[in-house]
Amino acid sequence: MITSGQQLFINRALPILRRDPRVVGVALGGSYIEKEKMDEFSGLDFVVAVQTESLQDVLQNMEEIAGKIGPLLACFPGEHIQRPNLLICLFDDPIIHVDFNFVAADDASGREDEPIILFEKNNILTEQYALKPPATPAANMQWCEDRFWIWVHYAATRIGRGDLFDAIESLAFLRTNVLGPLVQIKNGAVPNGVRNIERDSPNDVPRLIATLAEYDRRDCIRALKAATDLYIALRGINKSHMYLREKAESRALRYLNYISEKFS
Repeated sequence: MITSGQQLFINRALPILRRDPRVVGVALGGSYIEKEKMDEFSGLDFVVAVQTESLQDVLQNMEEIAGKIGPLLACFPGEHIQRPNLLICLFDDPIIHVDFNFVAADDASGREDEPIILFEKNNILTEQYALKPPATPAANMQWCEDRFWIWVHYAATRIGRGDLFDAIESLAFLRTNVLGPLVQIKNGAVPNGVRNIERDSPNDVPRLIATLAEYDRRDCIRALKAATDLYIALRGINKSHMYLREKAESRALRYLNYISEKFS
């Protein structure tokens, strides 16, 4: 359930955003859509629709807009995830993680969930959301297939060299960028690394746990084999329209077996 601190932030943010003449709508997505899923650890995901002609001006002043709402400790744009319109913030009093997704009014229909509208002018968000339903990103299986076996070979070389921190980091990379998203898509959830995976995909958690490694060469080998097994299983669900990199797969697995035998 929503906490008093989260509600306090919403109550503080909404009138400030409404007073900005460039803002034509405000909505909340994420956990707020199903408030029973919120807890004291939940952040807030604001969608801020602005006049289309004002979008660039708003994007140049995102930090200033956020700073008016409360004690802004730090913030940065979401360029690392190809979302420059997203401002990721940490506020104080109460300390809370808040994302502001600034969108042009005439381009607000594209979304992954169904945000709760808190404010809008001339039904702008209602009309935009009526244009098309929210869409979960499709699994880009070919993107995964083109890269996975290269990454497996790289991780195996790190294990062979004894760079175990790098090997463990490589396993985490595979979970975040391939295995986690494919598990979420299999279960009809929004793919977002391994975020909320325990909640959304509990039956697959044991196979993901198997890809965790101790700081030990043999355990890294075991975990990497578990990662390849899980990928092949997940790939099998959607491989009908894929070009399989069979030579790369065969050679990477042979190399992994070589490393396994070398250090057995």
